[in-house]
Amino acid sequence: MSLRRQLGMIAASLAAMLRTRLELFGLELAEVRGRLFQAIGLAFAAAIFLTLALLVFSLLVAVWFWATEYRYLALGLLALFYAVLGGWLLLSARRQLDAISQPFAATIQELGRDADALGAAVSAHVPPAGGYRDE
Repeated sequence: MSLRRQLGMIAASLAAMLRTRLELFGLELAEVRGRLFQAIGLAFAAAIFLTLALLVFSLLVAVWFWATEYRYLALGLLALFYAVLGGWLLLSARRQLDAISQPFAATIQELGRDADALGAAVSAHVPPAGGYRDE
């Protein structure tokens, strides 16, 4: 086989390998994007309805205690409860974001394997530093 043909075959193999990796990346990107948009939409809808429920509950407590001497205590405890709950939710969200696995892990793993395989193939066919000697 000629050198030109071998180089052409190597280039074709590399192009096919790159195409496969890009297809894998595209699939993973679509999966991550779909999950992200769905989670954002659900979180936004939940935030709207929970905010409305919280507003109505706060108004109920304010009206309930307004005629008593404990109205300021009731509103203060309500504000404290909301602050503690908000802090807990913020910490929970942060822990959840820290626990998310690395996106595109399969693509990165495959590219690592490709690099290792190419490195092994190159090192197996590299002539010694002094070149080959005919003895």
